[in-house]
Amino acid sequence: MRDADSEKMTLRLPPRYLKALDFLVEVDDFPSRSEAVRAAIRDFVYARVELVTDKLKKMKDAERTLAEAEAFKREYMNQ
Repeated sequence: MRDADSEKMTLRLPPRYLKALDFLVEVDDFPSRSEAVRAAIRDFVYARVELVTDKLKKMKDAERTLAEAEAFKREYMNQ
């Protein structure tokens, strides 16, 4: 990844996470710590976006159901 396509940030990790990260680099699962962290953040962001999108859809469905229930109540129960 080119520097122009990214921004630098400082990150603090517990030693056990850093050891695990270094192990993944050592066994050639990732070429560097940076690549491992980028992959982890990418996967996290995609998963969270999907989770939040699903949650918003459920909230919208619930609001629609409540509105329909209120309309039914007004029409058929004179309230």
